[in-house]
Amino acid sequence: MADVDLRKLRYFVAVAEQLHFGRAAEALHIAQPVLSRQIRALEDELKTQLFVRDKRATELTPAGRQLLADAVPLLASADALRRRVARAACGPGSFTVAFMPGLIVTGAVCALTARHPQVAVSVLRTNWHDQTDVLHDGQADVSYVRLPVDQAGLHVQPLLTEPRVAALPAGHRLAGKDTVTIADLADEHLLQDPAAVPEWRDIATEMRSRSRPPAPAFRTVEEKLEHVAAGHGIVLLPLSTAVFYTRPGIAYIHVSDIAPNQVCLAWDASRCSPLIQDFAAIAADHLPVPSQDGPDRAAPPGQQTPGQVPAQVRGGVEQAGSPSAS
Repeated sequence: MADVDLRKLRYFVAVAEQLHFGRAAEALHIAQPVLSRQIRALEDELKTQLFVRDKRATELTPAGRQLLADAVPLLASADALRRRVARAACGPGSFTVAFMPGLIVTGAVCALTARHPQVAVSVLRTNWHDQTDVLHDGQADVSYVRLPVDQAGLHVQPLLTEPRVAALPAGHRLAGKDTVTIADLADEHLLQDPAAVPEWRDIATEMRSRSRPPAPAFRTVEEKLEHVAAGHGIVLLPLSTAVFYTRPGIAYIHVSDIAPNQVCLAWDASRCSPLIQDFAAIAADHLPVPSQDGPDRAAPPGQQTPGQVPAQVRGGVEQAGSPSAS
């Protein structure tokens, strides 16, 4: 069997995702007859039919479904290879630091720039779904991640643990409290994947009654907080994210019996870059959290200002390696 042409694979994936040759050809900026010929050539090379077509629909065959499952990560790996080769060809003149919402990396970035003034240091904001993808695909050299993540192929350096807090609508029945337990939230609707908060999942009313509606797909913290403020449910956030995203309409409350969030620095374990090692040492000395001595003061008991993070909540960040860190 001849080697599979990556260009034909890209054409195949476009058709497989659209299930329409015309739309796929338009997205690829090629003529539809050209696309059809390329797909037929790929089927000839693989000696199998990939699509079933009639006048009304285009469907994948079992072989086509298998090829799609394998082709997507293969093409992603090829793109990552190109990015890494291009980065290596440019030499050690650039360095990209990825970071999750709520984390502040300015101190570490400035320290690396001061130590290596010839290096152009840039930053890249990530989210839960791509915080390690940017390492595998070569977009970032290091990434500040929040566990849990898939650590395969990565070196992960713990930096700190921090409490998680509940974000509630400002008018919520619990909004005046300083601290709640996870049991106090059992009747609430969680706007997150229940697997991310196993303490809540194991006791939640909507999980036991199987009445939980499908969780919406959020791309940003801001989207989550808009839904919370509108009264659609609650979310559990790391402390530094809550401090960073204070806003009207939201009350934050410390949850006393929930596992803390762990913040780590991660990088590709196969890379032996002196810059990465330098940054890892710098990151340990410049923790990526907002100051816990901000201007916000706690409101009088029972009168929490909407959007304020009470002083009782703002304490509790532990550097990795300290006696109470976990």
